[in-house]
Amino acid sequence: MKLSRNLLARKRIAMVAHDNKKKELIEWAVYNKASLSRHELLGTGTTGKLLEEALDRSITKLLSGPLGGDQQIGSMIAEGKVDVLIFFWDPMEAQPHDPDIKALLRLAVTWNIPFACDRATADFLLTSPLMHMEYESIVPDYSSYLKRDALK
Repeated sequence: MKLSRNLLARKRIAMVAHDNKKKELIEWAVYNKASLSRHELLGTGTTGKLLEEALDRSITKLLSGPLGGDQQIGSMIAEGKVDVLIFFWDPMEAQPHDPDIKALLRLAVTWNIPFACDRATADFLLTSPLMHMEYESIVPDYSSYLKRDALK
């Protein structure tokens, strides 16, 4: 039996950026303002505030990433409340909340949601015809994992 969830044409896009990548994410978002206007946007802390100002529209703002915003988005992914993740992260600088970042990316893969970690991938993702139409996302079947005998 296939498990799936239906992603509507209006996607819920979570947007996150490390400090050294915030400017790049804002520039990308402004360049793609028309396409992004068709979707619901969420952002962590400062990133959400900067996006709101640059795009002149309401953004659902969560906590700052290091203060739990990354984990909030991870929880929303697991609950099926985020359809796409755009996370411009800085590969050249260690972050104090690296385990949270790794967990967030793991959850995106676990729940089979599209995500981009750089501008080129975000461009490809946003310009895909699938981005603006309903899409049936196949969710991996974790029933055998959930039924395992954890004491063995």
